[in-house]
Amino acid sequence: MFKIRKAKDEEPTAPGQVRIKKRSRVPGVMVTQYVEEIPDGMTTPDFTRKPISLTIQEGKIAIFKAIVVGKPTPTVSWMRNNGEIDEERYKIVFDASTGEHQLQMPDVSPDQADTYKCFARNEYGKAVVTTTLNIIEVGYKKSKAMQQSRTAVRELSEDFKKNLKTMVGIEPKEEEKKEIDEKFWELLLSADKKDYERICAQYNITDFRGMLKKLNEKKVEREKEQERVVERLCNLKPIELRDDGAAEFELEMSLKDSSSKIFLYKDGVMVPFDADVEVKHGLKQVGKKFVFSINGVNPEDAGLYQVEVDGVKIFSTDLKLPTADFLVKIQDVTAEEREDAVFECLISQPLKKISWMGKNVSLEQGDKYDILVSEDMLIHTLVVKDCMPLDKGIYAAVAGLKSCNAWLIVEADKDPNSAGKKKARKTTRAGGGSEDLLRIAEEQRAIVEKEREALIAKAKAEAEAAAAVAAALAAEKAEAEAKAREEAEARAKAKAEAKKAKAKAKAEGKEGTDNAEPTTEEEDEDVDEEEEDVQEGEKAGEPKKKEQGKEGEAPTKVAETEGEEPVQEKRKRVRAGPLVPDTVIDPGVYFTSGLSDVNAIIGTDAELVCRLSSEECDGVWYKDGKEITATENICIIKDGTYRKLIIKNCQEEDNGKYKCEADGRKTEAALIVEDPPRINADDLAEFIKPVTIKTGKDAAFKVTFVGREPMKIQWYNEGEELLEDTHTKIEKSSSHSRLLLAKCQRKISGEIKIKIKNEFGTTEAISQLIVLDKPTPPLGPVDIIESSATCIEFKWRPPKDAGGSPITDYILERQQIGRNSWKKLGKIGPEAKYRDIDVDHGRKYCYHIRVETDQGTSEMMETDDIQAGTKAYPGPPSTPKIVSAFKDCINLAWSAPSNTGGTNILGYNVEKRKNGSNLWSQVNPHDEPIKAREYAVKDVVEGIEYEFRVSAINISGAGEPSTPSEFVFARDPKKPPGKVIDLKVTDSTYTTLSLGWTKPMEEEGVQDEAKGYFVELRPAENPEWGRCNSSAIIVTSYTIMGLKSMAMYWVRVVATNEGGDGEPQELDNYIIAMPPPVRPRFTDKKMKNFMVMRAGNSARVNFNFEASPIPDITWLKDDVPVAKHVTVSNSDTSSQLIIPSAERHDTGIYTIIVKNLVGQETSSVEIRVTDEPKPPGPVELEENVSGTVTVSWSPSPDEKKDDRLHYMVTKHDSVKRTWQTVAHHLFNNKFTAINIMPGRQYKFRVYAKNDMGLSKPSESPTWEVKRKKETFSLMLPETKDCNFETPPSFSVPLKMRNSPESYECYMSCAVTGNPRPHVTWYRNNVSLNTNTNYYITNTCGVCSMVILKVGSKDSGDYSVIAENALGRVECSTKLVVKD
Repeated sequence: MFKIRKAKDEEPTAPGQVRIKKRSRVPGVMVTQYVEEIPDGMTTPDFTRKPISLTIQEGKIAIFKAIVVGKPTPTVSWMRNNGEIDEERYKIVFDASTGEHQLQMPDVSPDQADTYKCFARNEYGKAVVTTTLNIIEVGYKKSKAMQQSRTAVRELSEDFKKNLKTMVGIEPKEEEKKEIDEKFWELLLSADKKDYERICAQYNITDFRGMLKKLNEKKVEREKEQERVVERLCNLKPIELRDDGAAEFELEMSLKDSSSKIFLYKDGVMVPFDADVEVKHGLKQVGKKFVFSINGVNPEDAGLYQVEVDGVKIFSTDLKLPTADFLVKIQDVTAEEREDAVFECLISQPLKKISWMGKNVSLEQGDKYDILVSEDMLIHTLVVKDCMPLDKGIYAAVAGLKSCNAWLIVEADKDPNSAGKKKARKTTRAGGGSEDLLRIAEEQRAIVEKEREALIAKAKAEAEAAAAVAAALAAEKAEAEAKAREEAEARAKAKAEAKKAKAKAKAEGKEGTDNAEPTTEEEDEDVDEEEEDVQEGEKAGEPKKKEQGKEGEAPTKVAETEGEEPVQEKRKRVRAGPLVPDTVIDPGVYFTSGLSDVNAIIGTDAELVCRLSSEECDGVWYKDGKEITATENICIIKDGTYRKLIIKNCQEEDNGKYKCEADGRKTEAALIVEDPPRINADDLAEFIKPVTIKTGKDAAFKVTFVGREPMKIQWYNEGEELLEDTHTKIEKSSSHSRLLLAKCQRKISGEIKIKIKNEFGTTEAISQLIVLDKPTPPLGPVDIIESSATCIEFKWRPPKDAGGSPITDYILERQQIGRNSWKKLGKIGPEAKYRDIDVDHGRKYCYHIRVETDQGTSEMMETDDIQAGTKAYPGPPSTPKIVSAFKDCINLAWSAPSNTGGTNILGYNVEKRKNGSNLWSQVNPHDEPIKAREYAVKDVVEGIEYEFRVSAINISGAGEPSTPSEFVFARDPKKPPGKVIDLKVTDSTYTTLSLGWTKPMEEEGVQDEAKGYFVELRPAENPEWGRCNSSAIIVTSYTIMGLKSMAMYWVRVVATNEGGDGEPQELDNYIIAMPPPVRPRFTDKKMKNFMVMRAGNSARVNFNFEASPIPDITWLKDDVPVAKHVTVSNSDTSSQLIIPSAERHDTGIYTIIVKNLVGQETSSVEIRVTDEPKPPGPVELEENVSGTVTVSWSPSPDEKKDDRLHYMVTKHDSVKRTWQTVAHHLFNNKFTAINIMPGRQYKFRVYAKNDMGLSKPSESPTWEVKRKKETFSLMLPETKDCNFETPPSFSVPLKMRNSPESYECYMSCAVTGNPRPHVTWYRNNVSLNTNTNYYITNTCGVCSMVILKVGSKDSGDYSVIAENALGRVECSTKLVVKD
């Protein structure tokens, strides 16, 4: 038995081509190579991103996305298994910025659920990938489909059973697991759940359940990593483009270690950023909120951005940029107040929305603004409604990285009659796109449509080619099967005859039987093998074998494909006939050009044309399979090789499939008779005539038309669709439509358009409606042309709306101010101008102006008051300039006034005034005005100081005088002063320079006294001098400001007076902008040289100094440069060293070196970083010598880390009951305590101590030396009775005591007396016997008192009083407590 393998349908290759299957990098993609060797630099097509299968709800948008590679660039096409991809329901789009080929299906329906294929082809091969679209039905259709699926009868066909048998032998193929880009997981880990679907679609991920499972695992791993550096992480916001051209993303996190380093990566490469300065990449931190910004975004900034803290990934986000550009930018708009302003722009790529900015504020759709987008999403419009003067400013359109802007200028309403009143909203619009914008938009739309049509046509051509190839393969397969069956029958027949011959030969016993049997058996074997080969050939290799048979060549090796086995040599026996045909077959008559589908409008002629290879052959025509002949309306024409079918006056019944057959060859096409809406030419000519009516009347428009129903009829007025209301009635039928506008007002005048549409097309007709009405009032304000003593002439603007009729006259009336009556001036004609010569000089007049047309007279417009013969004096001339001065003459000059009063200047008057006087006197005679603009004043007295002023004279008289000139002495000109003396620098800083000098000497006739000084400065690299002061200074010192630090300058001083500037005096050498040289010196009065810091705290060391020039500052730790984690901040006068989180290894001697050109200064500070020490180890006690105990302990763990760590030992005994320090500053681990009394219990505590303080104690076990008690016996002699009573007395008195503070103090004395005296202790005459702070004993007459811990309060006079029945005695002393 052999396995039957199912062959794959394959496209036949062209001669010389091969079909080599290749493995793609993307699972599920099939790549076929057409050539055996690909030239260098060229590649076959392949997919780097394949379209993923979609399951989407009905009515949503479905998008398949694919990215292909290959050189030359492959062409991409789309196909679906059951149906065609038409332009109306599918959009094939190529995004050049991302390289994505998209198949878009807006508003998907259930019938679009199918299997789709994407092909990528170039001359070296092709790549194909398959995807599916599943539609989820909603509403009624969904419930109906579910009901049908429940009630449907499911049957199993015989074919299904056969297929099951056929698939038994097919070996399952393991699916390759596709590798998912790590970038995909990084984005998912930082994204919201609502963005999962978008990210999966971007990376072709279809296994959502597996994705979510793996994502949860990665989240747990990532959270464990983040817990090492972050306490809390929330509010992750992905990267977004701002309106100012920057991009930013933000997050909130709490770092476990404030010194943790934060890094920013782009596509795996670390990018630098600054936390304070706004550079390319910036970081702003506000509390726990971190905001990362990218300033000046450009296309190179697109990519994956990641934030890491100490090597742990915290956040990832992807930046993508749109690539649209402005083909037509917005233009400046000038609008009137309360008018709408329109900005329009055209972009190169369709975008649903762009950003609009107004005066640096983002604009949104609302009551103030309308944001509109055209259907093709190319034209974007901003409408600023009801413009007011406050709306004036710059408006901008922003599309990704591109932007354009323009001015909006709002002209205020200057009508004086409407001042203070609310102005009416205007219905007009200013601005908007020009004809160029519409033209460019049409061109761009055509380009987009052309590209789309080219892609669709290409896809259709490929689909037709694939269908043709499939049909050819099917025909070849059928023919091969029939041929194989015939050969099998012939072999079976030959086999039967051979068996009969064999049997006959055996019966007859003829010779040759032995020779015949092997032949027959061999034939049987061959036949069996041939049958097996034929069956395999029918399944796998028949198309290839047939092709080889056609070419007449020996069979060659066939490229192996999946599911095929190598073809055996015995398959050669299947071929029937010779290898080379004996005769050449004539192809006969065939069509060189076939029929094409024809669209014809009903009532017109249609022509179907095809072309044959021969002129003699006749063609037979068929319609829908029935032969047609020539009739009155059908003409069949034979024109050479052309065959034509002409159908006259096409009707709907002429629709159908037409076929032309000649010599067995056929070609067919469809005739589609269209019936679009059409308007009769006479009716159209009548309709387009303008309709003129008076206001308040009715207007009617009627149009008759023909066309196939249903038809959509719409009426428009000035582009706005009309809907039925109380004043608008629309009648519609299958043959006509009528529009009735009742009680028309002037505002609806304009274009009236009807639009008729059905499935075959659209037609339009346009007319004009003119509604006549009274004109509006003229527009003011009036412009006064002339206002003299005998005449008033003025003009005004025509009315905004003349009511649809020409202006016939203006009607005027006049009122003299102060009177109540109005004088009618009558009609003055259609010109908006009037000259009134009947006026009185000095009187004021007011005018009423009305407009008259055939439709009536407008309301009146009232002018402002106009005065006849108004006196207008000239303005003041310019300030007089002193040209020159002498002892007997001063020359003046001035300029004419800017305001002449409307008449010519007749002359000028010049006045003078002495310094200190209030009286002005005219210089020129009163009846002789000065004609020129200069004058020599000779009426002066030598040595007197004067000022002057000038007034202009016109026909009305003299105007206001000018401002006075500067004071000038009447004396001969002075000589310029000499050079200043002793010019020197008194002080300098990095930005200032102070100078001082002495005024120059005065020599009569050579150089006069200096009245001021100019300081001039020249940088070393500039050859020109510049003055530091614009006006002369009178003091002999000056400070120059704004110098550049350490720059080189030349300085000089120039003395000046009325005679001019003297010679400059320069400094001998250049000056450098810096303070005077100062050797570095520290200015701190108390400088620290030792600091102790607790580990983990920040250490801060600050040194203040003075030095000039600015010194170089170096910090060293133990004579080597400080580590990188140490921060040093320097200024001109100080330097600060900061260790953010000090550790023990930061301990050392830090040295600052301040050095400049003059010298250097150093200072050091020792910083010890430590912590509270850990306690020592266990304490052991040992007695080596009687009366002593040796205390030993294990060292503290911090002993090796801290060279200043030492130990302190305290002792406690059972008698004193206090802890006493018995040893301090021990640097070893052993101590011997003395004075150990037998019978007492002792404990010892050992403390570790350093600069931060004491550790917890380590306590020893209890130590006690047992006291040996001896029996005491006394033999007393016999005594005689006697009287031993004696008064008390002190055998040992108290002694003066000086005790250190906190130590024990012992006081004792010996008292004798019989009977035993009663002893009382006093301090400062206060009894102490009952005070528990004092330990008082009286043993055998020895009285003692112990103060356990002496303090300053224990100082004073102490006394002991002993008394019995025989007397009383007292002893006293003094206790001094030392600090």
